[in-house]
Formats: sequence, structure tokens, C-alpha cells
Amino acid sequence: MLDLVLPLECGGCGAPSTRWCEACTRELALGPDAPRVVSPRIDPQVPVFALGRYAGARRQAIIAMKERGRTDLSSPLAQALALGLHRLLSWGLLDLPLMVIPAPTRRSAARRRGGDPVTRMATLATAGHPHIGVVRALRMKALTRDSAGLGSAARERNIAGRVRLTGRLPANAEVLLIDDIVTTGATACESVRILQSAGARVSAVLAVAAA
Repeated sequence: MLDLVLPLECGGCGAPSTRWCEACTRELALGPDAPRVVSPRIDPQVPVFALGRYAGARRQAIIAMKERGRTDLSSPLAQALALGLHRLLSWGLLDLPLMVIPAPTRRSAARRRGGDPVTRMATLATAGHPHIGVVRALRMKALTRDSAGLGSAARERNIAGRVRLTGRLPANAEVLLIDDIVTTGATACESVRILQSAGARVSAVLAVAAA
């Protein structure tokens, strides 16, 4: 009966009668060299890694999760994120203990989306790991515009001075910044700057997708 009112379809390709199909599972799977280093136009001065391109099933799932209320898609995206995080640790690019900090979002966007999707993904991806904690340490100040559709210079102006720390961080904490999409790098750059000014050692940025 529920499917008659809210038709069940894959969040990656729209296939009926499933929330996430096997074909999209295969498409979201990480290659042996992922996550890869990417070079956003605005350099945050730390390595930026992405699980894959902002295209295909990955892109559709992120859009559906953020804009269409498909919170169920946090799970397959978080599974990919967990594997990417595991690989960075196994490659020796991150150390434990580790603090995972989700990239900041606007409060109005989080309310509209039923919560912060990046925090939700990060929490699922690190669940049960005794030496990794997720801390919502950053948020956007009021009146920050949605950056969608803005060029790199406009994004940088929009974000500059708009990211704030919400509490104290442990001294010399090692931090991984997590985001869903890295586009120009403006949000990552400002977030890293704020965290470093608070004494955190930001080791890297890890995004689900790079646009």
C-alpha cells in the first residue's frame, strides 16, 4: 500500500521496487586506487581525497539524499565512505585516534533535509570504531547563501568568514574533514583554516564525490 502512495525506486538509477539496486552498488564500489587525490581550484593546503566523480549513481544518490528526503541512501554512501576511510588508515595517511568533523552546513538546509546528511553519513561510516569519533564542530553563520551555481570566486566570497567553531577541540587533535561533494574547495579551505586556528591538526579532506 505504501508503495502505491510513495513508489519505491532506486536512488541511483530509478529502477522500480528497490531502494538501491545491484547495478548502482557496483557503480558505487571503490576501485583499488580509490580514494584518489583531487585538486580543487581553491587549495585548502591539506590533501583532498574523493571516492569518485560526481556523476552517475553517486551523483543521483547525493541529490536524492539531500534534496528529496531519501535519508535511506545515507547507508550505501556511508558504506563507501567507511571503505575510503579504512584505506586512508591502512595506507598510513591517517593515524588513530582520529576525530572526524563533518563539513558545515546551513541550519535552514539541515532543517529542510531532516538533519545534516554529511553528519549522518560520517556517523554511520565510523559506527563502532573505538578510536574514531565524529564531532559536529563547525557550522555556517546565518545569511550564508546556498553555493550551488556559484563560481569559484563567488563561492569563496560567500564562505569567507562564514564558518564558525561551535566548541573547543582537544589539544593537537588529528582531524579528518568529511564532505559529500568537493567542488571549488571553498568550504574545505575555510573549514581547514578555522580548525587549524583552533589548534587542530587537519590531516586531510575526504569527500564522497568530486565535481
